[in-house]
Amino acid sequence: MNAMIDYVQSPSSAPRAEALVDLAAVRHNIAVLRAAAPRAELMAVVKADGYGHGAVPVAEAALVAGASWLGVCTLEEAAELRGAGITAPLLSWLHLPDDDFTEAVATDVDLSVASRAHLAAVTAGARRAGRPARVHLKTDTGLSRGGAQPAAWDALLDDVEKAAADGHVEVVAVWSHLANADVPDHPSLEVQAARLTAAWEAACARGFTPIRHLANAAATLTRPDLHFDLVRPGIAVYGLDPLGRRPAGTPLRPAMTLRGRVALVKRVPAGEGVSYGHEWTTPCETTLALVPVGYADGVPRLLGGRLRVLLGGALRPVVGRVSMDQVVVDCEDGTDVREGDTAVFFGPGDHGEPTAQDWADELGTIHYEIVTGVHSRRVTRSYTGIAE
Repeated sequence: MNAMIDYVQSPSSAPRAEALVDLAAVRHNIAVLRAAAPRAELMAVVKADGYGHGAVPVAEAALVAGASWLGVCTLEEAAELRGAGITAPLLSWLHLPDDDFTEAVATDVDLSVASRAHLAAVTAGARRAGRPARVHLKTDTGLSRGGAQPAAWDALLDDVEKAAADGHVEVVAVWSHLANADVPDHPSLEVQAARLTAAWEAACARGFTPIRHLANAAATLTRPDLHFDLVRPGIAVYGLDPLGRRPAGTPLRPAMTLRGRVALVKRVPAGEGVSYGHEWTTPCETTLALVPVGYADGVPRLLGGRLRVLLGGALRPVVGRVSMDQVVVDCEDGTDVREGDTAVFFGPGDHGEPTAQDWADELGTIHYEIVTGVHSRRVTRSYTGIAE
């Protein structure tokens, strides 16, 4: 059984800046993904500190809800999970060829291998750890990022075969990553699946018995033919739809709410400039609320003049530039706003607040960037929906 983690419960009154994470939503999303891929194992991807949500709490919630694997990018991320007492199968996949893999091998972390140099480093770590490394051989099927090119595959298998014979590696999987899974009928998906299968068959011909995995969140939800033995959803675990569907059109539930408390409320006369550069001037006497959350806390500076927050029961505009530490909200008559009130920057949208997708649309980016951008130590990360 994995060790239980002590989480920071959401306080009765929010701190200055807070990322409130609903672990019940995470469990719900895992159940949705589990139902979409009933015949494959499910790896919950918790890289980048759980996409900004907290890797350890999300991992625990995902495992309780039916995930059987966890996925991270770096050895440091893997070590954090193992250090928290999480013993579930765990894959780490983005490494330098001179990384020291000793601790990862010793703590039963599966490792991706994409080149002969990476294999040599993993093998060295296995020797030092005194046990074989569990490896997932990555083939480049068309994304042209990580993974061995088809022309280099046989040479890599030659080295893997020798390392396995010497007792230094155990081949667990052959895997790759999709380039266009958010377009379910994109022709490259079939090409990538065929290339993965060819690489897998070549490994099997060497006497290995690896599993195959290819599907990310979008393919998990839309392409059962690509599920193979294991699916690897990431963004969908956090309730953000990989197909760009709005909250009303997806079975997923966003897990993060970003909010901050009002530090100051004041009446300002007409004609006063607000924030750096005076890009906005009060058109009439109005009430301004200062909320101490800024671009150092995950509010993109480019949202200046375009951002609205839910405050005092209404959507209100942020006026002037977003500063490093604060924003200013125009509250007009201000009768419903008090110092200490909570302003919601984004959330699930259940109460009319903006969503991470709304921010992404406004900025011309993706919701991944919005939630992973909430990583400042000044933002208190707290949790609701904690399982008993």
